[in-house]
Amino acid sequence: MSSKNPKVQKSNTSNLQVLYEDNHLIVINKRSGDIVQGDKTGDTPLSDVVKQYLKEKYNKPGNVYLGVVHRLDRPTTGIVVFARTSKALPRLNKLFSEGNTQKTYWAVVKNAPEKERDTLTHWLVRNPKQNKSYAHSKEVPNSKKAILEYRILKKLDSYYLLEIDLKTGRHHQIRAQLAAIGCHIKGDLKYGADRSNKDGSIHLHSRSLELEHPVKKEPLTFLAPPPNDPVWNACLNG
Repeated sequence: MSSKNPKVQKSNTSNLQVLYEDNHLIVINKRSGDIVQGDKTGDTPLSDVVKQYLKEKYNKPGNVYLGVVHRLDRPTTGIVVFARTSKALPRLNKLFSEGNTQKTYWAVVKNAPEKERDTLTHWLVRNPKQNKSYAHSKEVPNSKKAILEYRILKKLDSYYLLEIDLKTGRHHQIRAQLAAIGCHIKGDLKYGADRSNKDGSIHLHSRSLELEHPVKKEPLTFLAPPPNDPVWNACLNG
């Protein structure tokens, strides 16, 4: 989905939300219109915006090195980590691929889950043509096991705020697993929400991330404020 809609929020070098930056990595709070890496839409990816930001900030001649470590779905907001050195990239890749990171997401859903907190286990099958994953309650051919833990963090007027601790990193995992239990994420038409959000976003936000610094070996914790809209603001208040 290309984001030609003027309401769609996209990052540029002047509004880039930098959460952390040092010589080895840079951490961005992604907007809903950003794609992390280039795709067939031809839209400018966040990686290019960050490169340009670094080039301008540090007055760097020539090409700026930037390694993509992981991705977030286009309509999802929150924490994205990029490597600034070729030394940091494989180390960060290893941390993410081996699950040595603590990822916490917030999701706003229409329906309350049956339990206050629970662990969801599904087997996901990805359909590349539809760019969608389907959740099954037991193992089926070509499926990958997906596990997450959730708890209800807050009851809003018309929605529920869930905090999600991601145990595996599958394609559209949170969206597919929550849809499978009837808890559709606000705005997520692809996974069964009754209407889209005007700005093309969905109310899924990568809220916090804990990992070890790839070079200094110190523990790092990042926290990303959610977008400024009435529903997210209600999640933060009180």
